[in-house]
Amino acid sequence: MTKYVFKGATMSCLELLAPAKNMEFGKAAVDHGADAVYIGPERFGARAAAGNSVADIEALCTYAHRYFARVYAAFNTLLFDHELEPARRLIQQLYHAGVDALIIQDMGLLEMDLPPIPLFASTQTDNRTPEKVRFLEQSGFSRVILARELPLAAVKQIRDATSVDLEAFVHGALCVGYSGQCYMSAAIGGRSANRGACGQPCRLAWTLEDKQGTTLCENRHLLSLKDMNRADFLADLVRAGITSFKIEGRLKSLDYVKNITGFYRQRLDALIKTGFSQSCASSGRTTFFFTPDPRKSFNRGFTDYFLSGSSPGSIAAFDTPKSVGEPVGQVKQIKNQALVLDRVHDLRPGDGICFPTAPGRLKGFYVNRVDENAFVFPSGRTRIHKDDLPKGTMVFRNHDLGFARLMAGMTAQRKISLDMKFCEHPQGFELSCVDEDNIQARALLCVPGEPARNPNTARAAIEKQLGKLGNTCFLMNRLEILSKPVFLPAADLNRLRRDLLDCLEKNRLKAHARLSVAPRPVPVSFYRADLDFRANAANHLAVQFYKKRGVTSIDPAFECAPPGPGTPVMTTKHCIRRSLGWCSGKAEKNRSNSPQPSLAPLFLTHGKHRFQVTFHCRECEMQIRTEG
Repeated sequence: MTKYVFKGATMSCLELLAPAKNMEFGKAAVDHGADAVYIGPERFGARAAAGNSVADIEALCTYAHRYFARVYAAFNTLLFDHELEPARRLIQQLYHAGVDALIIQDMGLLEMDLPPIPLFASTQTDNRTPEKVRFLEQSGFSRVILARELPLAAVKQIRDATSVDLEAFVHGALCVGYSGQCYMSAAIGGRSANRGACGQPCRLAWTLEDKQGTTLCENRHLLSLKDMNRADFLADLVRAGITSFKIEGRLKSLDYVKNITGFYRQRLDALIKTGFSQSCASSGRTTFFFTPDPRKSFNRGFTDYFLSGSSPGSIAAFDTPKSVGEPVGQVKQIKNQALVLDRVHDLRPGDGICFPTAPGRLKGFYVNRVDENAFVFPSGRTRIHKDDLPKGTMVFRNHDLGFARLMAGMTAQRKISLDMKFCEHPQGFELSCVDEDNIQARALLCVPGEPARNPNTARAAIEKQLGKLGNTCFLMNRLEILSKPVFLPAADLNRLRRDLLDCLEKNRLKAHARLSVAPRPVPVSFYRADLDFRANAANHLAVQFYKKRGVTSIDPAFECAPPGPGTPVMTTKHCIRRSLGWCSGKAEKNRSNSPQPSLAPLFLTHGKHRFQVTFHCRECEMQIRTEG
């Protein structure tokens, strides 16, 4: 049985990696400048609601490969024994469909007879340390997707200790717990995050109590975080060793994919122009018909999330897990049932605005009209109360009707430039071309052609017809006409042009380079001898993988045998105490009038569910456990 491992990609280029909920979203991501997209197959992806047929994934591969963009299959759930063979068959199908790599979590897959496809270690494999990343590299992974919580210094430390390709998230929603190490959803209702069915308990409203049952904070979204936005840190990430920049969002809307992909395409292009890389990792140039702005897409507010150190500022979104959008101003006054803001704004009828009314409470309304004094009047029977909107309250626009309408249309176009040459041929006429990647094509028109009565008119007609590249993925840079003046029917010239572009597309698909692989390395020792349920070994092949690497004790995965009371179901860099202003060392701005509790365990409650919260200040981590 031959096993393979990726040799290594030419990653001096910077890769923008965008999410694809489905084929349509994936094509939009490519059109808006993505160098690669990741998409879930019909089974075994960590977003069960974003599965796709092999046929659709194959169609996306064909579309992306025209631009030398890549398609990665998110195959990153844990597998049970009865799923191993179906998983193997699906991987074979994905490989033959043209998928460029698999993003996986389950180590059992490395014990299977797989096609020669590169394997990427999902962030679900909990990639936080040089030891872990080095082990994954030595085990045959071609890329490791790092934990979101890592600061730049830790990324650089991993880069210095390894040579494997490194990928990092730069934008989107944040899991509050370390990815792959969160079992809270499974503990509450059996919906396993590691199996693609997370119920998102981190977005619920929780009440915080001390051990005496005293309420310290009531009905707040205490585990909900802002969204990641690292647009201002891309150069720092490049210096630290990141070459692939990932946007979260396989469950997000199409306008989100367009807007955020376009935004980071422009940011990475700016880095490339300043010499951080020779070029982007795919072909073609994207023209945008809108101005990308991440504030106008779903967001809970933004944070760089520990990237610049262990004191990240405000990372929590305790008021609401919903999108707040973009700030438009603070309340100046309420006058005649109209909202008056303290600054110039561009609110329009149909826009939606929202504002906090109390801790954990968010209200809003749609705009009916804005008068000549910029007073904002609510729609319908909505009444504005001064108690809800006291002076100084920040108001946000969470629905921009004009932007939404713009995003529903054609928002970008991606073109590959080429040079054409039209000349005589013994059989008639030849049209040839070479594109920006030096891919060539030629087509023949086997007709004699009539001498032109008006050479200038004939030449103009040839230029016009051959230059009609229209809705193709190509853009003509230069056309050279070397034939004597002839008259050719427009239909003949159009057919010649179509034949050439069809040939060029086929030649580009043939030229798309699949990432090469080689036999997998001999197993190396794991750096620990004992593994608990957090190793996520859910099948006999995953157990076999670790045993071959010297592990002597391996507990079954949480999904196979849930541990008893007191089990840690989440470990997080987010700290409730710090976010509430109760940490003297690294406190955010105090957001609570409650007295600071002791370091004794606290408790989170939601309905019938109750969890213990402990604080590990030396590691600057918080842990949530089932009540013991």
